[in-house]
Amino acid sequence: MKLRTLLLGAGATLALTPMAMADGHSGERGRDGEVKIIYWQAPSILNPYLSGGTKDIESSSLVIEPMGRYDQDGNPVAFLAEEIPTVANGGVSEDLTSITWKLKEGLKWSDGSDVTSADLVFTAKYCMDPEGGCAQGAKFEGVTNVEAIDALTTKVTFSSPKPNPYGPFMGGQSPIIQAAQFAECLGARAPECTDANFGPIGTGPFVVTTFKPNDVIQMVANENYREEGKPAFAALTFKGGGSAEASGRAVMETGEYDYGWNLQLAPDVIQKMAEGGKGVPISAFGALVERLEMNLTNPSPDLPADTRSTVAEPHPFLSDINVREALSMAINREELVAVGYGDAGRPTCNLVPAPALYASENTGCLTQDIEGANAKLEAAGWVKGSDGIRAKDGVRISILYQTSTNAVRQDFQALIKDYWSQIGVETELRNLDGSVFFGGDPGSPDTFQKFYADVEMYANVFDGTDPQAYLAAYKCGNEPKPSSQWQGENINRFCDPAYDALIDELAKTGDLEKRGELGKKMNDMLTKDSFTIVPLVDRGRVSAHSNTLGGVVLNVFDSELWNAADWYRTGN
Repeated sequence: MKLRTLLLGAGATLALTPMAMADGHSGERGRDGEVKIIYWQAPSILNPYLSGGTKDIESSSLVIEPMGRYDQDGNPVAFLAEEIPTVANGGVSEDLTSITWKLKEGLKWSDGSDVTSADLVFTAKYCMDPEGGCAQGAKFEGVTNVEAIDALTTKVTFSSPKPNPYGPFMGGQSPIIQAAQFAECLGARAPECTDANFGPIGTGPFVVTTFKPNDVIQMVANENYREEGKPAFAALTFKGGGSAEASGRAVMETGEYDYGWNLQLAPDVIQKMAEGGKGVPISAFGALVERLEMNLTNPSPDLPADTRSTVAEPHPFLSDINVREALSMAINREELVAVGYGDAGRPTCNLVPAPALYASENTGCLTQDIEGANAKLEAAGWVKGSDGIRAKDGVRISILYQTSTNAVRQDFQALIKDYWSQIGVETELRNLDGSVFFGGDPGSPDTFQKFYADVEMYANVFDGTDPQAYLAAYKCGNEPKPSSQWQGENINRFCDPAYDALIDELAKTGDLEKRGELGKKMNDMLTKDSFTIVPLVDRGRVSAHSNTLGGVVLNVFDSELWNAADWYRTGN
């Protein structure tokens, strides 16, 4: 089966739009007052091109939108586009080297100006500028040209056939930004455009009125929103910070908030909260993996700022694959799942656990092996000293292990520190406020991109059901570094020309079975072959909404707030 076959036969399914999910609760725009959202990781910017943090991507999705999104089943649906381009409708060329997007007629930015193809062309130019450090650069992999055919039509051309052409302008990670607002924000100036980055002019259901980074966002209904009577809410408060536990209580126990995101809590804690009667938890599995990233570069503060945690300085002990593998072998993933997630988690050795087409039969890490880990380190010359910590040539295996502040993550840190102590590894734990850790501020030393630690733990996921762009993130040169404003998706600084060759091969492979084989091989190269990424848990997404909030459709394939325009207040 060819992906082209999928594209050819997709017309009827892909023609679905959010309007097809209408709830029947029609009326005046803003009729239902205020809706209140709480994310325990506070947004620090409203521009996903300058942050890979989920909380920044999702908060900005209320304001700026892509041409198409992925629905709750992973199917593409049109948003700003007239329809999803396919081979069948002529939107994707027969040779798969171009995709042509057509804007819906009459679209307005929230400032009342027209949305045109010039905005799409500019958005591509903005992200593809080599000095801009675009956090979503993998979305534009292989793009050679983006041109305006007319005021509503934009053609994207690729360097070779693109079996999955839905990279640029598709999903919450690749929205359209207004050319007029961001005109002076290209390249190295991108992070300096505070007004635009904190208050983008958009096409979404809401408009930013005030934004306090790492705290709260106030929004009002977009009077120029394209659907009559939407959004139902006149105002929106987006509160950030605190903890997952406080978020869950605020929705399910006190009813202070309407929607609480990513309740990364032990299952018994969530169940107890639900007994509060004010709201309900909702959950779904996608491809969200909690994992450890091993820093292949040296984060020592003794190094110059321009080489610290860069490829110029290899890591003193994590450059040894034996150390990385031993660290993985020592972990009891079953115990982590039991403590942290219960039925909402599954142990995994894969970075890409779904869909099944791309899920490798990689199970070697599922059994903890302390004895084997000790033997591997011993054989590699890492010998325990008088303090019980292993060392070689004067280098001790002493790890700074960082993650965001969250009860489950701190439980994981404590358990993993104990596992590692059993193999002669010293571990210092650091937890950072999620708003800062995932914020992407190039001036902060505490971001996950800057990676001033030996090991860090987090989870992220890709839009839709095709992991091509996700896997392409680990390309040589795509690592965060000073010259890219510390942006980039290759967090652990992995580089293997053989892996890069697979990225190129996947980009031009149309046969679905072959794409699956390539995806599995790439997954394995990052995990069981190199242990640069050490997967822990395939996490189900758990959030909660109040009993009086209608229209919520949990989506693990795009922004959770993807259909906020359809939310409304019920009488419950």
